[in-house]
Amino acid sequence: MFSHFRFKPFLTAWALSAGAFSALAFVGSPMGGVASAQAGEYPDKPIHYIIPFGPGGESDITARLQQAYFTKDFGQDLVIEYKPGGGGAVAWSQLNGYKGDGYTWMGVNLPHIIIKPRQKNVGFKTDDLTTVYMFQYTPDAIVVPKDSPFKTLQDFIDYAKANPGKLTMSGSGKGTANHLANVRFDKMAGIKTTYVAFKGTAAAVAAVLGHQVRAEWGYTSVAATHEGKFRLLAVAMNKRHPKFPDVPTFKELGFDMVSGTYRGVAVPKSTPESLRIKISDMLGKVNANPEYRKRMRDDGMALLDVGYKDIPAFMAKKTVEEVAAAKSAGILK
Repeated sequence: MFSHFRFKPFLTAWALSAGAFSALAFVGSPMGGVASAQAGEYPDKPIHYIIPFGPGGESDITARLQQAYFTKDFGQDLVIEYKPGGGGAVAWSQLNGYKGDGYTWMGVNLPHIIIKPRQKNVGFKTDDLTTVYMFQYTPDAIVVPKDSPFKTLQDFIDYAKANPGKLTMSGSGKGTANHLANVRFDKMAGIKTTYVAFKGTAAAVAAVLGHQVRAEWGYTSVAATHEGKFRLLAVAMNKRHPKFPDVPTFKELGFDMVSGTYRGVAVPKSTPESLRIKISDMLGKVNANPEYRKRMRDDGMALLDVGYKDIPAFMAKKTVEEVAAAKSAGILK
C-alpha cells in the first residue's frame, strides 16, 4: 500500500514538495507574517517540517513515513524541506529564528544535539532546542557491499589489524552516532580504521555503493532500504533485529555495543506550551498506528514513544550516557 514512499519515489515527492514549499515559504520563514494559530484550530494549513540533513537519509525516510499517516489523521500536509550542513548544526542553530506558531517543525537527532555543542561553538546549545516528541531509534551497524570480501565481523577485524588505517568507513557527519560508534569500536577491537564524514546517511551509503570506501558505520535501516545490495556484519542492539534474524549483535561477538541514532521533533522556543503538547499528542497518534509501526520495523527501525512531558527526563538520561560515551571515545574532554 505504501510502496510509493520508498526511496526513489521520495525524491520525486521531494521535488513536488519543494514546489509546494516555495508556495508557503512565507508561512514558516523568520520573515513570515502569518498570525499565530489558535491551538483549538490547529492545524488549518500545511506544516513546514525541516530535516537538517540531505534527502534520502534516515531522517528523511522516517519523516516521509510520518508524513503519510499525519495527512491521513489530520488532513494537512507535512511539507518537508532539507537544510543540510554541519552535521545538522546549520539547521538547529536557526530553529529559534522561526515563528512559534506551530507551523514550523524540525527533526532532531541524538547524540548530535548533545555532543556537537560540547565540542565547539556550533551556533546552538542543547537546551536551546525545544523537543516535543521522540519517535524512533535506528541501531548502529557495520554495513558492507554485498560483494565485499568481508563475510563476517572477524574478517573485517583481521583485515583492519593487518592494514592499520587503510580500511575506510563512511558515516553521517562528525560527532554523530556513526562517528561515536567508529571510535568506540576501533578501541574495543584494537584496530585503526579511517572514518570519512559525509553530509547525511544517504551520501555515506552512496560512498559505499560507489566503492569510494570499504564499509560504512551505518544503520540496520540501510540494509532494509537497499535490500540485496548490502551485508550487515553486526548490529548494536541487545537482541537481534527481527528484520535480520541471521545477523549477530556486537554483544554476541564479545563487544558491549548498544547504540544508534535517536530521532525526534522540535519546535521554536517561542511556541506556546499548549501547542507543544498538542503537537506531541499528534505525533503520538501517528506513532501508535499499527500499520505505521509495522512499516517502521520492516524498514529496519526501532520505535520510541517519548511525549513532551517526558522529554526532560529522557534528555537528562541520554545526556549522561552520550557524554560519558563521547569522553570514553576521546571525542569530548
